[in-house]
Amino acid sequence: MPTLNISGIEVAYDVIGAGEPWALTPGGRFARDFPGVRETAEALATGGKQVLIWDRPNTGSSDVCFDGDNESAMQADTLAGLIRELGMAPAVVAGGSGGARVSLLTAARHRDVAKAVTTWWISGGPYGLLSLGVHYCSGSIAAAWKYGMEAVAGLPEWQEVQARNPGNRDRILAQDRQTFIRTMERWMLAYYPREGELIPGVADEVVRALDIPALVFRSGESDAHHTRETSERLAGLLPQSQLVEPPWGDSEWNEQSAKGQLFVRWPLLVPQLLEWSAGFGPA
Repeated sequence: MPTLNISGIEVAYDVIGAGEPWALTPGGRFARDFPGVRETAEALATGGKQVLIWDRPNTGSSDVCFDGDNESAMQADTLAGLIRELGMAPAVVAGGSGGARVSLLTAARHRDVAKAVTTWWISGGPYGLLSLGVHYCSGSIAAAWKYGMEAVAGLPEWQEVQARNPGNRDRILAQDRQTFIRTMERWMLAYYPREGELIPGVADEVVRALDIPALVFRSGESDAHHTRETSERLAGLLPQSQLVEPPWGDSEWNEQSAKGQLFVRWPLLVPQLLEWSAGFGPA
């Protein structure tokens, strides 16, 4: 398993194929080997792309990290460093759900590493955003408040990263309890809906200035976590965007979430991604 140290964080990754550089980021706290991610990368590689898939800090085999204004920004900074270290800049940054947010923040915060950006299932809406803050942060906050960092390390949500990277248990236990609580509260508040900030962690004016090709897949009307309005507004903010229909039905997120197979049909996106990327040519 290849790893690179990016600003003190050991990051696990794979590079698949050869050609135009792409970076593909999954959502949730899912690893790069979650069903559908590698398969999408392999399909892109067949189409002439060199695709980076990676475990974000706090996922998979990478180190946990509790620095930064918010978790997505920390992960975006890490991705930018990884792309540079691998000599893959500028790359097409691509992802779904949390990976869509990280991809957009990577392009916005590190313009030099992003040739283009594509997103699907971009989180938004009051319910969608506030539920993220609760999902990612509330369990750790409550455990730290009541019982300390040992209890945080025992939470189900942190078991995979400890099993895959045993040093992560010590990293969690080494956190100062009060500092950790303040960090988790800050990360939670990052999801609070704000005027002028459609996507948490990046101002609308910054998105408007992101003058690179962008492909935004429209979200389903039935998806409360990634509202259709959010995808449409994002496409309206990005100056070189195309808003397109996804290769699946309206209830894709709901159906695949119920099955625990969120990303398994991501390879269906590849024909549209390849057609879009042909419009701005290889690096």
